Amino acid sequence: MTTRQIHSSSTAPAVRPGSTPPAPPAPAAQPGLERRRWSGRSRKDFLVFLAMALPNLVLIGTFTYWPLINNIYYSTLDWTLGSASATVVGLQNYITFFTSEDAAKVLGTTAVFTLVTVGGSMVLGLLVALALNSKVPGTTFARSAVFAPYVLSGVGVGLVWLFIFDPGYGVLAWILRGLGQQSPQWINDPQLSLVMVIIVYVWKNLGYCAVVYLAGLQSLPRDVMEAAALDGANSVRRFFNVSLPLLSPTTFFLLITTMLSSLQAFDLIRIMTPLGNGTSTLIYEAYLQAFGAYNRAGYSAAISVILFAILLIITVLQLRFVERKVHYS
Repeated sequence: MTTRQIHSSSTAPAVRPGSTPPAPPAPAAQPGLERRRWSGRSRKDFLVFLAMALPNLVLIGTFTYWPLINNIYYSTLDWTLGSASATVVGLQNYITFFTSEDAAKVLGTTAVFTLVTVGGSMVLGLLVALALNSKVPGTTFARSAVFAPYVLSGVGVGLVWLFIFDPGYGVLAWILRGLGQQSPQWINDPQLSLVMVIIVYVWKNLGYCAVVYLAGLQSLPRDVMEAAALDGANSVRRFFNVSLPLLSPTTFFLLITTMLSSLQAFDLIRIMTPLGNGTSTLIYEAYLQAFGAYNRAGYSAAISVILFAILLIITVLQLRFVERKVHYS
C-alpha cells in the first residue's frame, strides 16, 4: 500500500455496513448572488418605507419645519407687517426684547401661568380621577361631564366665563351683591386678570388630566395592591407608596403635554383679556407685537423663536433628567 492510500484510509470516516453514508457538504453560496438578493430585498423595503413615510414627511416639512425656518429668518429683520421691504438687523430684535422693561414681566407672567396651570390641572385631575375610580352609580355620567370642558371651544368657554366674572353684570357680581359684597375688578386689575384666566384654564383642562390618570389607575396591577393591603397598609399608604410610584409614567406624560399646552395657551387669553392686561405670556406678546398696535412682525418673530427655544429646552430637560425617576415596571 502506498503512502497516499494509507493517508486516505486514515482520514476518511468509517462507514458501518448497512448504514447510510453522510451527505456531502452543501456548496457554498456565491457571494455575488447573495449580495444581489439582499440588495433587491432591501431596495424593496426601502421603497415601501418611502411610500408610507414620504407623504407624512412632506406634510411635516411643509407645514412645520419650513415655517419654523422662515420664522427664524424673519426674526432677523426689521419688518412691518404688510410692507414690501425689510431691513436685516441680525440679532437686534433679540437684544431689544431682553433689554426691554417688558421682558421680565412677560417671562414672569409666562412662568407663573405655566406652573400654576400645570400643577393645578395635574393635582386636581388626580383627585378627580381617584373619585371617579370608585364603583358607584353615576360614574359614567360624571366622567363625561368632567371631560366635556376639554373638548369645548376655547372661544366659547372664554365668553361664558367672561360673563360670569364681569364685575358689572356678571353672575358672580350678582351673587356677591346679593350677599352685600362688592365684586372684584377681575378684568381691570392686572393681577386679578391673571388669576381669572388661570382659574378658567385649569377648569377647562383638568378633565384631560383626570381621564388620563383614571386610565392609569385602572391599569395598576391588582396583585400588588392586594399584597400591600395584606401587609397592613391603609388606603393612604397604598396610594403614596404603591399607586403614585406606579403612576409615574402617566405623570411624566401629563407633565410634558400639559406644560407644552400651557406655554402655547392663546384662545382663552385672547377672549378674556384682549389687551393682555397682566396676562401677556410669550405667545400672546408675540401676537400683540405683530397684529396689535405695534405692527412689528420681525420683533414678533423673535419672541416666537424665544418661545420655541424654551419649549425645546424644557422638553430635553424632562427627557434627560425627569424620565430617570419614571418606573415603567
